[in-house]
This record gives sequence, structure tokens and C-alpha cells, in this order.
Amino acid sequence: MQKNRVAIPMRKIVYLFLLFAFVLGGCSEYQKLLKSNDNPLKYKKAVEYYNAEEYVKASTLFEELLPIYRGTSKAETISYYISYCSYGSGDYISAGYFFRNFLKTFPDSPYSEESLYMSAYCYYLESPKPRLDQTSTKDAIDAFQLYINRYPNSTRIPKCNDYIDEMQDKLVYKSFLSAKNYYDRGHFPAAIVSLQNGIKDYPGSSYREDLMFMLLESRFELALLSVEGKKRERYNLAKEEYYSFVDEFPESKYQKRTEKMIEGIEAYLSKFNTNI
Repeated sequence: MQKNRVAIPMRKIVYLFLLFAFVLGGCSEYQKLLKSNDNPLKYKKAVEYYNAEEYVKASTLFEELLPIYRGTSKAETISYYISYCSYGSGDYISAGYFFRNFLKTFPDSPYSEESLYMSAYCYYLESPKPRLDQTSTKDAIDAFQLYINRYPNSTRIPKCNDYIDEMQDKLVYKSFLSAKNYYDRGHFPAAIVSLQNGIKDYPGSSYREDLMFMLLESRFELALLSVEGKKRERYNLAKEEYYSFVDEFPESKYQKRTEKMIEGIEAYLSKFNTNI
């Protein structure tokens, strides 16, 4: 028995053929450009590819042209395009490198301010989740701060400050996660050091209340588990931490837990009949 065949409309066949011919012709045109010695044409087509968001093709042509035009005014524009080709392709690591290299090569360019901002923004885009290495985050903060210092009247300043605040919160949250890891494993001395560093390094963080509470809790737990010879000193340190916390956060979301801790602290210290 003969199977039914699905008929393909002639119009669709013609359309597919034309599409294939167009793509093939476009590839052929691009290959000819790569082999061409007509540099003005290459530049013109590279700009067209860039405007059409065909960044890989544009970048390839621009990179071929850069050594040819090095030392001329056009080299600056080509380098600028290359930076944005990487950015448009989503390769933020390369884009950041190209923007920084642009600044070194053309420090007096009218594109210098924009390139400094974009180098910082590329670091920002590469900033990973808090649990991962935060080198890019720190580099972004430094780069945005450099931009602010160099261009204090820029309209981008509020945005730069917002990015810095966001990334500082990420860094302090990483500090919080690190301290919590020590805390969860019962390594209270390490947790205390980590928390103190986070509070000192990022005093305006939105996680400040959480960090300070965990510092109090770590000191309390360390005192509770200490040998008798160290308990009194460590309970006194926990008491000092308690008053620092309640002075800053008198209506804290942790109020019930802090009250329970101070009761335990006072109960232990009361047998020494001291007000320390």
C-alpha cells in the first residue's frame, strides 16, 4: 500500500530556496570582505554589521583594521567599536578588558569617561552570586569609585552609588554566610572574627542588624561552652555586645532572643556580685 505523501506548496519551496540563497550570498560577501584589501569598504561594512547587531562579524573586521589604522585618528574609533562589540555579544570579561585598554591607549579621548564607566559596569555584570569568589565585585566597586572621583559632576553618579551599595551588600552578605558557616559548625571564635570584619568593613550595610545579632549570639554561645576559667570574661564580652546591639536596635526583630540571652548572662554573672 502506498503511503500518503505530504505535498509541499511551491510557494514555500521558492521561499526556502531564496532564503538559502540569501544566507549563502551573505556568507559569500563576508568571506570576500575578509580577503579584501579595500580597507575603507571593510570599515564601512563593519559599522553596518555593528549597527545590525552582528557583533562577531563586526568585531572580526574591526580587529583586522586596527593594526592597519594604528597611529591614525580612526584607530580610536575602531578600538571603541571593538569594546562595544564584546559588550554587545555578552562577553563582559573581554569588553571590560577592551574598555580599560582603550583608556590606557587614548586617555584624552572624548570617549574616556564613557569607557571608564563601562569598564566598571562590565565588572558589575560579571559579579557572581554571594557564595562565589567576589574579585569582580571588589573590582567593580573600585572602578565605580574611581569614576565618581574623576567625574564628580556626571549624571551617572547616582547610578554608580546604587551599584556600589548593591555590591557592598553582596560582599557583606558573603561575610554573613561565611560567619554563619562557622557558627553552624560551632566554630564561634572564627565566626566572631568574620562578623567583626564584616561590620567594620561595611558599616552602612542593610545586613548590619543581622551581623550584630549573630555576633552577640556567637559571643553568648562561646561563653556558654567555655571552660570555667574563661566563662566570666566571655560572658562579660557577651554582655557588652548585648548593650551595643540594643543601643543601636532597641526595637529589633531579634528582641525576644536577645532578652533571653541577657537573662542567661546576668544569671551567670550574678554569682560574682559584680556590675562589670
